[in-house]
Amino acid sequence: MDTDVLIVGAGPTGMTLANELLVAGVSTVLADKLPQRSELSKAGGMQSRTLEALDQRGLLEPLLATGDYPVTDGHFAGIPLPAHLARHRLPWRSVPQVAIEGFFEEHLAAQGIHVRRDHELVALAQDADTVTATFAHGDTLRARYLVASDGAHSTVRSLLRADFPGRQGTLTVVAADVRLSGADQAVSHTWSDDGHWAALFPLGTDPQGRPLHRLALGGPGRSLPREVPVTEEEIRNGLHRVFGSRVRLLELRYARRITNAARQIEQYRHGRVLLAGDAAHVHLPLGAQGMNTGMQDALNLGWKLGGAVHGWAPENLLETYHTERHPIGAAVLRNVQTQSLLMDWAGTRDPDVAALREFFTAMAQIPDVQDFLADTLSGTAIRYPMPDTETHPLIGRPAPDTDFPGSVRLHELLRSGRGVLLDPVGAFAEVAALWSDRVDRVGQGAGTDAMLIRPDGYVCWAGSPDGSAQDLKQALGRWFGDPR
Repeated sequence: MDTDVLIVGAGPTGMTLANELLVAGVSTVLADKLPQRSELSKAGGMQSRTLEALDQRGLLEPLLATGDYPVTDGHFAGIPLPAHLARHRLPWRSVPQVAIEGFFEEHLAAQGIHVRRDHELVALAQDADTVTATFAHGDTLRARYLVASDGAHSTVRSLLRADFPGRQGTLTVVAADVRLSGADQAVSHTWSDDGHWAALFPLGTDPQGRPLHRLALGGPGRSLPREVPVTEEEIRNGLHRVFGSRVRLLELRYARRITNAARQIEQYRHGRVLLAGDAAHVHLPLGAQGMNTGMQDALNLGWKLGGAVHGWAPENLLETYHTERHPIGAAVLRNVQTQSLLMDWAGTRDPDVAALREFFTAMAQIPDVQDFLADTLSGTAIRYPMPDTETHPLIGRPAPDTDFPGSVRLHELLRSGRGVLLDPVGAFAEVAALWSDRVDRVGQGAGTDAMLIRPDGYVCWAGSPDGSAQDLKQALGRWFGDPR
């Protein structure tokens, strides 16, 4: 083998996975067809669950130290969701994708993983033990596993001839990173009387400290083919149609046309090839859900691949990547389609849609509704299907970042990339010792409930502090394989 895992695609999903495999002690090659890293911001923010996951690896503070990334309300269909600011310990931040990619690439390089640029995949083959990848310049790599994180137009997915069912795009809208005058006078989503609309969301500041915004423009006659370049004149005209002279363009940094296509691959695993991020699911980019969902795919997959490579993974552990993440991707597609309808991206000004949005906006002011929407979009509402979820409310959910004696937090304990067993009264020391090469036990003062937490931060077993050792033993075997 040339490497344990070959990752094709060095965007946020691929680099997050490379870091997870680094933590797991798995040799990794990260290849990308681009000759250099893209300077396009694309996604514009990080959700609470992604921020928590970076904190679990000790990467959050270093990332936030690289720039000015303000906390943001977040939104559902342009309706602000300030409730999450108090509800989530780590509220959403406006961290552009370009900043995330730059940070990860530097971090990985410091650990000895350098992106192999200008590596265009042209062929792949697999057998029972190996995936062989061939690149355009003639290089061939053999790996135990290959992960496709090469985007919506995935070469890996095409080479697999895997179906990508769903809806093709029916319209395009303009997405641009801009500096504006008068942006403080504009609301996040605004329509003109004739159906033209603009959406504005903060993107932090440029190196000179000047505010940046993500701007989306749409409406009648604005749905042009994706390959048609976006011009400054088009941006100025769109702003004027919606805001008049109140908001003006100062600088256009980047622009593209995006579509409302919605597709999801039927199987996330094809033998020794697995798909993640936009290679597995695409949708209209709203709330940076594509980037965050892809990074969460990587966090779910990384430790499982690590177990498979090291030989301790139970037989069906890799299968849980599909069973856990496919429903999450499908749910994201549904909520994005709902938002698209409520925002009237087609610019129809349909009175029924207007009435629906007015009603939904009023309903979204109810605290419980705000909490539901905020939790859904932030990823904190995820509950993976696991045995015994009816016995404890935390099973299948992200573990709370508990403080322990000695000023240690649970997130800090997860930085090893191993499982964590919270054993408050020391009742499970004998059982835990059998898995001590994969699971760290935290004893006295570890909280009120006993809890087994996977390396990705999700609770996979919980019970009373002096509960059944046999139940814990079954959970350890289910998620961490046979005892040593």
